[in-house]
Amino acid sequence: MNRKTDALEDLRRRILSLDIEPGSGLDEAGLSEAYGLSRTPMREILQRLAGEGYLTIEANRGAKVASMDLRTMRTFFQTAPMVYASTGRLAAENRTARQLDDLKDVQRQFAKSIRAGDPGESVLLNFRFHHVIGEMADNPYLMAALSRLLIDHSRLSQTFYRPSTRDDETRVAKAIDQHDAMIAAIEAREPAVVTDLTLQHWDLSRDRLEQFVRPDPLPHDIISRKDRRNAV
Repeated sequence: MNRKTDALEDLRRRILSLDIEPGSGLDEAGLSEAYGLSRTPMREILQRLAGEGYLTIEANRGAKVASMDLRTMRTFFQTAPMVYASTGRLAAENRTARQLDDLKDVQRQFAKSIRAGDPGESVLLNFRFHHVIGEMADNPYLMAALSRLLIDHSRLSQTFYRPSTRDDETRVAKAIDQHDAMIAAIEAREPAVVTDLTLQHWDLSRDRLEQFVRPDPLPHDIISRKDRRNAV
């Protein structure tokens, strides 16, 4: 790979892993220096990332990482199950043998990363798993929506793939089993089964994803302010 491709992939990874936080402004000159690129190819990279949904670019304000504000998250949780279910159904109808092999290969890597306790890699491989299912669906309209959803899903999943309780660990392990079941149903060309499994898979992580925007417990300083307000 060349330097430009390396920079593009590294910026994607850093955004998905929250190494660069949602809403952060990006310094084009600083990035050019960091990646050893001139301003023109770096600007092209930023424009491509904006087209993919990783960034927003405003005139005279430059580029910033796509936000995850309340409005965005509300739309995400409303839209994700519909897009994932439709994509899974079409994947079962349209998949090719090569794509199925690709999906199985990603799944092997995904399971390995979870067993190795590597949450960052698990998030990226989960992204790839669902992206391959999107490729199987062979629907450009759904693929555009799926690609955008997967950016925020991956950022939210930083919570899911860092289990803090035994129940969380069980859920993460179950994600492997659900992926395997989805692969089997896609291979058997059973769209109704894939749809059902996809919705079960969404439900598995939904409340943990919500913790990203609704931390539990609340930060101590918020609780303290509430206590002070209610004090007699």
